Amino acid sequence: MSEEDSGWNAPKSAMIGGAGVNNAGEPPFEIRGFSLGNSVIGLGLLITIASFAEYLAQDEGSMSGLGFVYGIPIFLAGSALKYAEIEPVPAFTQPKAEGLFEKKATETMRKIKQDVTRHRYGDEAHLDTTVKKLGLVVPGKAYPQLRELREEVAENGVDLAFTMVWQSLDTPYKMWADERRVKKYETFFGPGVTAEVVKVDAEQRLVGIRLTTTTAPAPLKEAAPQEV
Repeated sequence: MSEEDSGWNAPKSAMIGGAGVNNAGEPPFEIRGFSLGNSVIGLGLLITIASFAEYLAQDEGSMSGLGFVYGIPIFLAGSALKYAEIEPVPAFTQPKAEGLFEKKATETMRKIKQDVTRHRYGDEAHLDTTVKKLGLVVPGKAYPQLRELREEVAENGVDLAFTMVWQSLDTPYKMWADERRVKKYETFFGPGVTAEVVKVDAEQRLVGIRLTTTTAPAPLKEAAPQEV
C-alpha cells in the first residue's frame, strides 16, 4: 500500500468543501450550525422581493433594477449550492460513553467527526474519497451514504467503540465484510484501532465500520528483590 493510501485524510472537494469556497484542497474556513445554501437563497429572495416592492412603490426604478440584477443571480447561486449540499451527519453517544470520545478518540476519529458533522458541497457523499479508496464503490453505481456516527463503550468496558454507519444500497455487505478489506480498515483508519464490520439494519441496508481504540497494556512492574 502506498504512503498516500496508508491512512485517512480529510476529503478534498474539487468544488466547495466544508462550507468554505476553495477550488483546490481544504477549505480556508468552515461554517457550522446552518446551511450556506439556505442562507444564500434567503439573501437572493430578500433582495429580489425588496427590489420588487420598491419598483411598485415608485416610478423611478434605478435601485430596484440593481436589486433584480443581483437578487436573481444570488438566488440561483444559492439554489445550486442547495442542490449540491450534503447534510451534516448526526453523532449519537451512548449514555455510558459520555466524555469517552474526548479521552480515548484517536486523531483520525476526531478528524472524521469534525469533517462529517458539517455541511459539505460538491462531493458525492460524506467520506466519498474514503469509500472509493477502500474499494467500496461499485462502478457505475451510487456511493454509499454515511448516515450517522455512534460512540459507545467497547466490550472491555474501557475503550471507545466508534461506528460509522452507511446506507449501502448498491455495495453488497460481503464487500464490506471481506476479511482482507477489514484488515485494510485497521491500517487505513489507524494507528491505535481494531476494526470490524457490523450489519446494522439489513432491511434498510445499513452497515457499519466499527473502530475500537486499543488500550496499551500497563507496563509490568519489576519484582522487588527479596531480602535474604
